[in-house]
Amino acid sequence: MKLNGVGIWSSPLRYGDPGEAAEAASELDQLGFTALWIPDVGGPVLDAVENLLGATRQAVIATGILNMWMHEPDDVAAAHARLTEEYGPRFLLGLGISHAPLIDANEPGRYRKPLATTKAFLDGLDGAAQPVPTDARVLAALGPKMLALAAERSRGAHPYLVTPEHTAIARSALGDGPLLAPEQTVILTGDREEARAIGTKWLRGYLSMPNYANNLRRLGFSEDDLDSVSDRLFDAIIAWGDESAVLARIDDHRAAGADHVCVQVLQADQRAIPREQWRRLAEALA
Repeated sequence: MKLNGVGIWSSPLRYGDPGEAAEAASELDQLGFTALWIPDVGGPVLDAVENLLGATRQAVIATGILNMWMHEPDDVAAAHARLTEEYGPRFLLGLGISHAPLIDANEPGRYRKPLATTKAFLDGLDGAAQPVPTDARVLAALGPKMLALAAERSRGAHPYLVTPEHTAIARSALGDGPLLAPEQTVILTGDREEARAIGTKWLRGYLSMPNYANNLRRLGFSEDDLDSVSDRLFDAIIAWGDESAVLARIDDHRAAGADHVCVQVLQADQRAIPREQWRRLAEALA
């Protein structure tokens, strides 16, 4: 499974109508996007993976990420083996430890020892009747300890909500060889007010999660940047403007050491599939 170029990270492909998602995935495959990434905040994520695998022929289908608190390693390994046998080696298992506010919401105190929990989940995948190969999985890694684990026990890292500066840090931590596939959020508008209307509330939701907030503090953003969602922070996380602005940010990640960049397109209706924007990006990338 080779992964380079540019992919698409999309919540609507995961939580939208399955038929529409399959149709859109087929078009993305034909447009040349090399991977389609979908999130997991509950529900049958592996069913969504199969839906997209069945609709595509070349693109890698990746979880960005499968939530380790919501699945059992044996079940995940068995599903990975079945889907790989049926569709070929196109299922990249992205794994993540999620966030304490989400996991503790229904069971206070459950979220603890994220590094040890990740190691235990990987042990489960390795010990399953049909293990998930190391080169078929990546970790959602932001800080140095998780990045080191990603290099040691997976194909590499899938950092989310990051900047090209973080990509350079992650590449240094991973060293040469491991896959580095950061997510990059974009808004295709040249109007700052419109970009803010689309992206500020979305970004605030992530800034309330300690893992992301702490990572941005490590990158030098202040408490005021986080509290106010300053222009400095907004512009660092979200690439907004025309297609050339998006391509420039992708190039920044590549220059910093990324092997693959997965682009998440935001629009006013974030539940809708942004097919027109995807087509515009594909044309610009061609």
